[in-house]
Amino acid sequence: MTSNEFRSIALSFPEVEESSHFNHPDFRVGGKIFATLGYPRRGWGMVKLTPKQQQSFVEVHPDTFVPVKGKWGLRGATTVLLRLARKAELRKALVVAWRNAAPKRLTDQIDVQ
Repeated sequence: MTSNEFRSIALSFPEVEESSHFNHPDFRVGGKIFATLGYPRRGWGMVKLTPKQQQSFVEVHPDTFVPVKGKWGLRGATTVLLRLARKAELRKALVVAWRNAAPKRLTDQIDVQ
């Protein structure tokens, strides 16, 4: 997985806008960030999950998904090592993160597969 593939998947969801936060590209829906690129450094991404969702991704793919250090991580912020991520697993994580942030009127438009 590359940064451009991550970006392409994130931007494929309804009403997503790319912006920037702390000098990192971020992806927002309804004004809420659901993912970023380049955090904590180049070659990584971040998805905003719930703690329970984070636990599931980390258990199944511990080399790919890692909780962010500190309070953000305890709240579900999860880093993704892009070079190890498979497209299907990353897409699923991005869909989950998007659905967490999206207005209710949009959430039924994309299924978690």
